[in-house]
Amino acid sequence: MLAAVLFVVSARGAGDPATRRPQNLSDLTQAESSKVEQLTNQVNDLRAQVDRLTAQADAQAGQSVGSVSAGFAVESGSAPVTGPGLVVRLDDAPSQDAPPDVSPDVLVVHQQDLQAVMNALWAGGAEAMELMDQRVVSTSAVRCVGNVLRLQGRVYSPPYEVRAIGDAATMRAALDASPAVRAYERDAQRVGLGWAVTANGSLQMPAYAATELQHATVPDGVEVLPGLAGSGG
Repeated sequence: MLAAVLFVVSARGAGDPATRRPQNLSDLTQAESSKVEQLTNQVNDLRAQVDRLTAQADAQAGQSVGSVSAGFAVESGSAPVTGPGLVVRLDDAPSQDAPPDVSPDVLVVHQQDLQAVMNALWAGGAEAMELMDQRVVSTSAVRCVGNVLRLQGRVYSPPYEVRAIGDAATMRAALDASPAVRAYERDAQRVGLGWAVTANGSLQMPAYAATELQHATVPDGVEVLPGLAGSGG
């Protein structure tokens, strides 16, 4: 009788798609990524509502809270931007064409490769930047697990694309001057890693759309730096 009851419950659970859960890490990652994208869109809608209601309240009260400068809005990522710049594309190398003495680790785009490109573009005067379809700001963290990129709660697979608004010639010179970027280019020529840098006269980037950061607290009685005087609590 117990076996029959368990069988019926299992059959009902399997027949109801709403109660199903991903059965492997790939499905789970995709599901969580879609959830983050949906929540991000909700955040953007709510921010737009808050801005509209704040403006209405200020108008009714005859007051103004002022506005930030255009430069600050661009640097903070709070405003969408359009302008000329560079598009850098990186991709994994085809494993079937790799030389036999080359490690598989050399055939993929790594976190440090993306960071090298982005740092060089910033150093070359980039005014705004986008990685894949997300605006990059000072708090953005690029994380790669294998050949999968994690950025602000979402996951991406190669090829990766970095877009930067600014003076194209200056940013290209900064890429050429970066030792880390030159090392990637050498591997690109040797094993076939994807590498392309193109100028674009009209790049369009949305505003930064990730959720706001929250503060963290240390529970009472937990040592932050064990062994350091005054670090407890």
